[in-house]
Amino acid sequence: MSDLVVIGFDDEHTAFEMRAALAKLQRQYLIQMEDVVVVTKDEKGKVKLHQAHNLTAAGAVTGTFWGMLIGMIFLNPLLGAAIGAGAGALSGKLSDIGISDNFMKELGETLTAGGSALFVLFRKATPDKVLKELSHFKGKVIQTSLSKDSEDELREVLEST
Repeated sequence: MSDLVVIGFDDEHTAFEMRAALAKLQRQYLIQMEDVVVVTKDEKGKVKLHQAHNLTAAGAVTGTFWGMLIGMIFLNPLLGAAIGAGAGALSGKLSDIGISDNFMKELGETLTAGGSALFVLFRKATPDKVLKELSHFKGKVIQTSLSKDSEDELREVLEST
């Protein structure tokens, strides 16, 4: 089962820094993330999602490969590649894996202008080591699916002054 943690920040940069720190921890096998997204709200109030994976680009690459392969069968690989790239890009843009984009946008609307939030969906973690590495980040826990004890421990680490 996966757990969701949403942490808010007063600026736009801290969420990106924490995402990079979590990626480093994942490479060290201390956390296994399914999805990690930074949501920012600019000074004009526009909410933007910064996905870790560009599904549109990945879909276009996959579609190009399969379109070219099918195009070779019908003796027109360039046309097949072009059609496959378009179809793959559209498919990637329409797919939503991990955390719901609508949920993130709705929660992003509640942020203050110039603020950000980090959405992390993870399966496994080594809590003591992960919290130690993230202790220098200061943010506010907005929402979690963690147990009360785990959430309180996270709040203590991130919200202490």
